[in-house]
Amino acid sequence: MKDYAVGSVNFSPAFVGLSLAVSMTSAATFVINPGLIAMYGWSGVLSFGLFFPLATLVSLVVLTKSFRKYGQSVKAISLAQWIGTRYNSKVYLLFMGLLSILLITFIVLILVAITKVLSKGIAADEIWVLAAVVVFVFGYMMFGGANSLVYTNSIQAIVMLLVAVILLGSGYEHLKDGVDEFWKSLASINPLLTKNVNAESPLFRDFFEIAFTQTVVGIAVVIQPHIITKSLFLKKENDVNRFLLTAILAEILFFSVVIVGLYARLTFPELQVDGVALNTDDIIPSYVIQIFNQGWFSVIVGLVVILGLLSAGFSTLEGLIQSLSTSWTTDIIKPIFGRFIPNEQSYFRINKGMVVLLAFVSFLMAWNQLINPKLSVAILAQNGVYAYFSVAFVPVIMGIFTNVNNWKLPFSASMVALITHFGIYYILPWLIKTSGLYLGWATPYLQGEVRNPAIASSMAISLSSLVGLVLYLREARKIKKYQLSNEFS
Repeated sequence: MKDYAVGSVNFSPAFVGLSLAVSMTSAATFVINPGLIAMYGWSGVLSFGLFFPLATLVSLVVLTKSFRKYGQSVKAISLAQWIGTRYNSKVYLLFMGLLSILLITFIVLILVAITKVLSKGIAADEIWVLAAVVVFVFGYMMFGGANSLVYTNSIQAIVMLLVAVILLGSGYEHLKDGVDEFWKSLASINPLLTKNVNAESPLFRDFFEIAFTQTVVGIAVVIQPHIITKSLFLKKENDVNRFLLTAILAEILFFSVVIVGLYARLTFPELQVDGVALNTDDIIPSYVIQIFNQGWFSVIVGLVVILGLLSAGFSTLEGLIQSLSTSWTTDIIKPIFGRFIPNEQSYFRINKGMVVLLAFVSFLMAWNQLINPKLSVAILAQNGVYAYFSVAFVPVIMGIFTNVNNWKLPFSASMVALITHFGIYYILPWLIKTSGLYLGWATPYLQGEVRNPAIASSMAISLSSLVGLVLYLREARKIKKYQLSNEFS
């Protein structure tokens, strides 16, 4: 199980860095987020292409080194195990293991994105494509684990780097007359597409949503099992800097791809193809088919781009399958049923069963997203993933930067984050709708069918961090008082 989770091979730090980059990027960066930017314009570029990446990359550097040092010393193979071991609490370990179920929503996003790209490329029924993808990817991830993951991710990363360059260059026709003309063309479709904020958007209405929430979320997004545990693949401490440099350089290019959403809007000004309205998640796959279908060379390039979009999905999907199945096996099954399980080999067989269960649940949820689309599958994914790392943020930060051992302190902050996130996203909107509750400036963020999960997450992280800080200072004061009392005695 340890080999499956963190590998038994002495990996090159560059390979692990590329594996981290593609795990962080996912189909959201290449397919889903550019679709939202095609809908709402430059405000989305600022949110997904500037504030979020900047916060994420800084957080990655700061947290990775510290997390790795403690992760190595306790031999943790999952984030839940890291937290449980750090605070010597089986309750906390089980709590975080159960909460990792929320990350299924991210798997669903990636499955939907891959299905959209493939079904457009080969003109096949989406449900059959989804079924084939689930069987294929979950099937091979039952066996390979981390050892195969790093190498497949590295190959995918090379393809994605090439495709990122191709996609960024695909807007040449729109940019050849200069940025001013490019801007005027966007403004002629809708002036809001060129504004720093878009009041008609449910995600980019003001700088609170664009800058503050995305910065907070960007800092905390690193605290996901398939991201922060990647540094544990390295066997040598002096490999960490090369690992981070490789990941950051690749990530800068990958995050830039969201600009393609603006190219797509100029290609489909009315967001229609042959008179049929495009769903948000269909925009980028349709753009690729439209741009790269003229002449044999263009078609070959188009196939490479489709391969890159699929790689963006498969890379993160593999990481999620590997980390989630590992967490369920070691953090849920082992603590509860460990006394009935005879040996280590049994856990590996159980892990395969967890992959099958994960495949079944993910297929049903992705199928529902395909037949009942809303604004974007991104809303579902963000709600689940953001809730998870909002809860994990304080225990990881407190575990890295303080010597607190009392698990009840970070656990209290985690509960505050969980209640705050889902309370803001579900309960407050329901109260506003049913009882006319008015919450001043916050009310508009909590209304409408589509709400921004980053609002709930940033508030959950901020409030839980405040609670964690207050509890930490109180604990530190008690310890100091106790020490002074002993010295006096």
